[in-house]
Amino acid sequence: MNILVTGGAGFIGSHLVDRLVDKGHRVRVLDNLFRGKRENIARHLKDKTVEFYDSDIRFYDRIAPLFDDVEVVFHLAAQSNVMGAIENLDYSFYSNVVGTFNVLKAAASAGVRRLVFSSSREAYGEARYLPVNEEHPLDSKNTYGASKVAGEKYCQVFQNMGELEVVILRLANVYGERDFDRVIPIFLENVARGKDIHIYGGQQVIDFVSVEIVVETMEQAMENQKALEGPTNVGSGKGTTLFQLAERIMQITGSKNKVVVDPPRSAEVVKFTADVTRFKTIFNVPLPDDPLYYLETMVRKR
Repeated sequence: MNILVTGGAGFIGSHLVDRLVDKGHRVRVLDNLFRGKRENIARHLKDKTVEFYDSDIRFYDRIAPLFDDVEVVFHLAAQSNVMGAIENLDYSFYSNVVGTFNVLKAAASAGVRRLVFSSSREAYGEARYLPVNEEHPLDSKNTYGASKVAGEKYCQVFQNMGELEVVILRLANVYGERDFDRVIPIFLENVARGKDIHIYGGQQVIDFVSVEIVVETMEQAMENQKALEGPTNVGSGKGTTLFQLAERIMQITGSKNKVVVDPPRSAEVVKFTADVTRFKTIFNVPLPDDPLYYLETMVRKR
């Protein structure tokens, strides 16, 4: 297939590009390199298996021609960092909300068959119950979550109008190589530099899911008909406290760093565990018993 990946030089996007290229698809990457990095897709640029466009989804006229002859779009381009979205409100709004509208409009105008939208568990806000299923109210706690709710609504409208097929995947906390400025890479960086591990508040329970599982799910979403019927949580279905995460990292690395508890940050969701019943029903992606199974491999490769 001819496939376009917005945000394809970013953390999740570049892993997806790796998978699509290895499966023989023709891949076009659109990324403004705000968080993405050319080195994430360097091997594909070197052997010319990927078309790369340094462009920005905030500007419709610049991106619309890139959707010609494309069958499937994976839309990952976003300000994807919670604290970053709060610190730069305008950029996160225009990228995540206006940008998503521009991508949908361009895809529909070009006759794209299907779009896979990367939403987030942040859309739910603070959990009213655990685990959180897809029927949980969307009551986002921060601007990043709000932008994902808006993106989902526009996706649903375009699908309801018959403009294109849309799959919405609500991702839990994805971890893996190439990530930065999120909890696991920050903890690992602190350990590597001999610094203390800082935990804000200490009450957090997080659903970690490896990027491998996410990419496998996205690949299956290209043809999965049941995935069109509504949003799907993509997570491990298990909660990990930040103290458990810190202990695991220190165990793997042999570190003796201290864990320091700082005041909580009000914008962050405290507890989330995904109900993955729908995920297990419609996708053929095995979930490991240990949600942090890939952590040791990640540490070894740093």
